[in-house]
Amino acid sequence: MCGIAGIVNARGALPDQDTLHRMCDRLAHRGPDEEGYFRTTGVGLGVRRLRVIDPEGGHQPISNERGTIWIVHNGEIYNYRELRRELETLGHRFATESDTEVILHAYEQYGLESLARLRGMFAFALWDEEQQQLLLARDRVGEKPLLYALANGELIFASELEALLEHPAVSREINWEAIHAYLALSYIPAPLTAFRAIRKLEPGHRLLWRAGEIAIAPYWTLAFSPKLVVSEEDAVQEWLARARHSVRLRMRSDVPLGAFLSGGLDSSTVVALMSEASSAPVKTFTIGFDEAGYDEREHARRVARHFATEHHEFIIRPDVVEILPQLIRRYGEPFADASAIPTYYLAKLARAWITVALTGDGGDEGLAGYDRYRAMLWAGRLPSALWTLLGRAFTLGHHLATPVFGRWLSDRRLWKRAERFLRAASLPPSKRYARWMSVCDEDVRQKLYSEAFRALATGFRPEWLLERHLEREGTLLDALLRADICMYLPDDLLVKVDIATMAHGLEARAPLLDHELLEWEARMPDAYKLRRGQGKYLLRRAMRGILPPETLARRKQGFGVPIGRWLRRELRDFARELLLSERALARGLFRPEGVRALVDAHLEGRADVSPLLWTLLILELWFREFIDGRASSTRLLS
Repeated sequence: MCGIAGIVNARGALPDQDTLHRMCDRLAHRGPDEEGYFRTTGVGLGVRRLRVIDPEGGHQPISNERGTIWIVHNGEIYNYRELRRELETLGHRFATESDTEVILHAYEQYGLESLARLRGMFAFALWDEEQQQLLLARDRVGEKPLLYALANGELIFASELEALLEHPAVSREINWEAIHAYLALSYIPAPLTAFRAIRKLEPGHRLLWRAGEIAIAPYWTLAFSPKLVVSEEDAVQEWLARARHSVRLRMRSDVPLGAFLSGGLDSSTVVALMSEASSAPVKTFTIGFDEAGYDEREHARRVARHFATEHHEFIIRPDVVEILPQLIRRYGEPFADASAIPTYYLAKLARAWITVALTGDGGDEGLAGYDRYRAMLWAGRLPSALWTLLGRAFTLGHHLATPVFGRWLSDRRLWKRAERFLRAASLPPSKRYARWMSVCDEDVRQKLYSEAFRALATGFRPEWLLERHLEREGTLLDALLRADICMYLPDDLLVKVDIATMAHGLEARAPLLDHELLEWEARMPDAYKLRRGQGKYLLRRAMRGILPPETLARRKQGFGVPIGRWLRRELRDFARELLLSERALARGLFRPEGVRALVDAHLEGRADVSPLLWTLLILELWFREFIDGRASSTRLLS
């Protein structure tokens, strides 16, 4: 696991050594164990390494025997042993025991087709001296990040935004389209970033640079058809066999490993399969809250007891103001998924015992675990006009009941979920999905935006999240899963986990995101994923008799954070002073009266707009960290 950075140009100029070193210094947290560099005419590669595979011998950059191909690599190739044996039979000779060298020799043997043979999470840069070309590639589902910029005839790339910004030619000019997308989603979807000059390489894509020109193309897409014809019992056994194999592959490590355990179905499944494969107790790690509605520690303890793990816990309290600046710097652009906070603390807790942590990420997207999938299908069963009438009746009932029950109603999660469902159920599928995936409705954003910002914020439509996937072959559920695997998973969930874990030099691995497992799940019939209103049907069947019955019966809780309560209590003064400060309101993005109305409504308990307030709060902190006082930045709106 590493942080990588580099510079190439077509002028034949030697990339500036100090700049390359500064870029890698910004990645030291990702690779605290060692650093390495390769510089020659027109190219410079740098790496900060976390030793996981071949700790003593796998120094990077790595070259082939003739020194004509060089590579820096962030991630892990789980099938590196099998690939190595294959390549050795073809005459290749290896100087290390590392998985990184396997990528290099696979490229020598198979060229660009070698990407299809890699099973794992990766972002790498490979310089081919003879071809005078640079290959950048990112894993299929986007577990590892890779960003790049073109400036002054150079291609500049790095694992994190802060490293790219160390290059003096990379501008901090703001991408307002990306900010608009962020205000809809609470994250910025690829290939956009908050900076106009910088782009994200999308998952499953490769970038080829030659003579100053770049060519970007996908090397993998997830196919949902044709559907496989298989009996339910055979499907259950096949899923379990594939999941077991995926877990065992990700337990290959030369350093201590363990697992994040929430007590939910996915992380519990990973811990169960790890326990089967391990001769020693699995180390498990859990985060909890004082607020009972968000605390999953008892569920995690149940699983930990069942499998006799070595269990560790940590409680999060709302002193998060102290770590927010660190999180803002690490993410590099506005990122308002509040569960980044407990993930950050969880990684810090785990790093004291382990270097590698397995996670349950991917179960919901592979086997339809989110409630919104069920809601999307339910909404299509009645005419939109009837949903409209039901929504109006519900709103009227809420209006009449609020004076009597007041705050009780505004805090009831079930009531809010029902209201959210009914408000979107009458919409067409793409708009319905966009409504459920957005932190606030379009009409709220338009009332909040200033005239100047509204004129700029025209390049992103949330409905686009699903529209392009509905046009492809398959069922509505296929389209929903494809949309989440292509955007929500890599641009929100996996970004959150990668940045939060690598901030502490901890490697996270997700067995349920194995691409061969995902490909097989995608071609399963809908009924094997979602049945009788319950998602992850195959997983539940497969883990029957392995997981505790209470764990199998649990509804999905999600990694929720009590931000709404924190903003009304411990973070109340901080939020008000930040969002209503003269500095924030003078930026010109939002109507001051609109921001005040949102803050007052939430702090006085008249409405819960915590997702939007948190999104605005993180945006303001990002401006202060990355934009204010920078000579190269764009003027904010006035």
